[in-house]
Amino acid sequence: MLLKTQVTIRPPTLRDWPAFQAAVRQSRALHYSWVAPPKTRVKFEAYVKRMNSDSHRGFLVILRGSGDLVGAIHLNHIIPGALQGAFLGYYAFAPHAGKGLMREGMRLVLKHAFEKLKLHRLEANIQPKNHASLRLVQSCGFEREGFSRRYLKVGGRWRDHERWAILAEDL
Repeated sequence: MLLKTQVTIRPPTLRDWPAFQAAVRQSRALHYSWVAPPKTRVKFEAYVKRMNSDSHRGFLVILRGSGDLVGAIHLNHIIPGALQGAFLGYYAFAPHAGKGLMREGMRLVLKHAFEKLKLHRLEANIQPKNHASLRLVQSCGFEREGFSRRYLKVGGRWRDHERWAILAEDL
């Protein structure tokens, strides 16, 4: 039995700028230590172009009915060939964080990545203190594979990250 989700996913477009900008502004406190979504029109235009390329696929998580932006999920640096993998990035928007909506959106993106794009592996790198993000990947079936010291520069500082991954056969 297929359950109807409360959300849908779709690629970002330039028409999303006003809603995206408002969601980013409303979510400053939520994103502060973890991510830096595009905050200007120019950066958003570059983001839309990148997220609709062969090497990146981006998805906005949209609340059915209202059309509110719940969050964004990205398949970054898609590597074809022997790896058939990508790096996963994501963030929720206030006031929708913590309601299970990103979990629904993530499951839709995983289905798309593994069934439509025929990827084999997705990896998420998460700062150890980002408990909400860790809960999200755990609830979607990712497994912790390791720890990377000073892995990514976030907020101008090199930050440690935990490596989590999921394989197509894990779904």
